Amino acid sequence: MKKLFLILSCSISLLAITSCREEAETKEVVREVEVREVEVEKEEKGILERAGEKVDQEVSKEVNEEIDKIGDDN
Repeated sequence: MKKLFLILSCSISLLAITSCREEAETKEVVREVEVREVEVEKEEKGILERAGEKVDQEVSKEVNEEIDKIGDDN
């Protein structure tokens, strides 16, 4: 009898707890978004070549400055 009463009370309490829950409502939102395509210029030179050119320019400037400091012997 105790087992029956325990099972019955557990099942009633379980039904009471689950039946009172409110189900969450979900809303589906659809937005239109404009997509812009960006054209990327294709680089013919790699990053090492570009970095090398920058270093060459800086070295050339320094060499020219040193030549100007020494002066023209002609």
